[in-house]
Amino acid sequence: MIKVGLVGFGKAGQAVAQVLQDDPRYELCWIARRSAATPAKSAPVPDVPIAALASPDDWGQWLDAHPVDALVDFSRPESLHLYGEQVRRRGLMLVSAISAYSAADLDYAHTLAKDARVLCSPNITVGINFLIMAARLLRKIAPFADVEIVEQHFREKPEVSGTARKIAQSIDVDEDRITSLRLGGIVGHHEVIFGFPYQTVRLIHSSIERRAFGTGAAFALAELQRCENGFYSFDDLMMRRVRNELLVDQGH
Repeated sequence: MIKVGLVGFGKAGQAVAQVLQDDPRYELCWIARRSAATPAKSAPVPDVPIAALASPDDWGQWLDAHPVDALVDFSRPESLHLYGEQVRRRGLMLVSAISAYSAADLDYAHTLAKDARVLCSPNITVGINFLIMAARLLRKIAPFADVEIVEQHFREKPEVSGTARKIAQSIDVDEDRITSLRLGGIVGHHEVIFGFPYQTVRLIHSSIERRAFGTGAAFALAELQRCENGFYSFDDLMMRRVRNELLVDQGH
C-alpha cells in the first residue's frame, strides 16, 4: 500500500481525497490545507495548515513525524519550492496537478527528478490525456487539416485553460486557435475539432465531477511506482501503458 500526503484541500483536493480513501492501493495519511478556506473539521484524515509549513525545515519536521511514499499536490506553485528538497532527499513520488507553474518552477521540478519520480500535468484526468494522445496522432496523420480548440469552464475561472494551452502545444497550433467559454458550473470541457475536406472529426472530453482528478492521480501513482527516477508527463505514463499493452497483445 502506498502512503500518500495530499497538499491542497480545495474543491479538487477534497474530491481527490475521497477517491484515494476509497482505493485499497493507497493510504491517505494526511492533508496540508489552506486553513482560511477549508476548516479542519472537513478533513477526513489528520491535517495541517499549509501556513504551518512555511519553510523547507517545517516540511522536513512534518515528514519526519508523518512519513509518506508520495505527495499529491493540488495547491499553489510556491508549495513545490517548500517541499521540493524533501522530495529529493527522501526519494518521494510527486504527482502535481498545478497548471500555473512558471518555466522556472518546471526547471526546478526537473532537477528533483534526478533523485525522485516526478509527474507534472496541468490536467490529471485520464480522459483528457487520452484525448491529447489521440489528437497528436491525428495531427500527424493529417497535418493539412484545420484545427480549432474549444474549452469551457465554470464562470469564475479567469484564465485560459492550461489544458487547452497544452493541447495546442502538443499538436503545434497557435494559442489563438483556442476559444474559451465561461458558463455556470461547468467543471471542465475540452474539444479539438479537425476540419477535413468532406468530413469533420471532433475529439471531446468533459469532466462530470472533480473526482475524475482523483482517478487520474491514482493512475499516475500506480504507474510512477513502476518507473525509474525521472520527470514524466501524464501522456508519458499513458504511452508507457499503451506500449506495454501492445506487447502483451503481441505475445511478448
